[in-house]
Amino acid sequence: MPHRLYAEDLTLRYNARTISQGLNVAVEDGAFTVIVGPNACGKSTLLRALARLLAPAAGQVVLDGRSIGTQPAKEVARRLGLLPQSATAPDGITVADLVARGRYPHQSFLRQWSRADETAVAAAMEATRVAELADRLVDELSGGQRQRVWIAMVLAQETPILLLDEPTTFLDIAHQIELLDLLAGLHHQGRTIVAVLHDLNHACRYASRLIAMKDGAVIAEGPPSAVMTEALVEDVFGLASVIIPDPVAGTPLVVPRQRPPEELARMTVARG
Repeated sequence: MPHRLYAEDLTLRYNARTISQGLNVAVEDGAFTVIVGPNACGKSTLLRALARLLAPAAGQVVLDGRSIGTQPAKEVARRLGLLPQSATAPDGITVADLVARGRYPHQSFLRQWSRADETAVAAAMEATRVAELADRLVDELSGGQRQRVWIAMVLAQETPILLLDEPTTFLDIAHQIELLDLLAGLHHQGRTIVAVLHDLNHACRYASRLIAMKDGAVIAEGPPSAVMTEALVEDVFGLASVIIPDPVAGTPLVVPRQRPPEELARMTVARG
């Protein structure tokens, strides 16, 4: 079996609107894969399909040799964790209770809450620095705090595969780097990670593999050094740029070209 998780000839739709057609994506085992692309290009839609939240109109997603749509939800959740783009917590739930829900896939009639569950929840809260918020209500937290709590819940699930849709949303720059360092550490421990990121330089620094999407299709994939080129940035994002080595990591660093003054003047809204 070449990959634990892959998408085969997918057609993805929302109602009558087709997002992707004939889409093939293989998630490299043990890699930190980052999906990049402009808004509405199909990144989040692909992630939802890989997580079994969106049933394909054609084709299939395969997890461990079987179509993911035929597998019990709880069985899938023990092997694959998802942080969606817009997660909503139940009213009146505390941080500790929400993070503990990440252990639900491991519960059964014969296996109730255990010391292993307690340890997993505590470790996830410590890793995301939300342990001191344990007794707070989730709906009282800031956007950045809530995002870290959701990440803690996914980590508490202890799955070998993690799918994260824009995990740095709402986080300030220090917490963004802290989270990406955490994910990099999990990757080095052997976890398979797939994340959608908007920051191209973060993507290049942390990813071992990039997937670039445009108009619902994969147009390039491979290591950041091979994928992130000036031509690709111009084609995918419509942005003129210069690619230089990151002075810290040595990975590709995307530096946008400044528009000429005459073009900036044309863009300025006239004031009456």
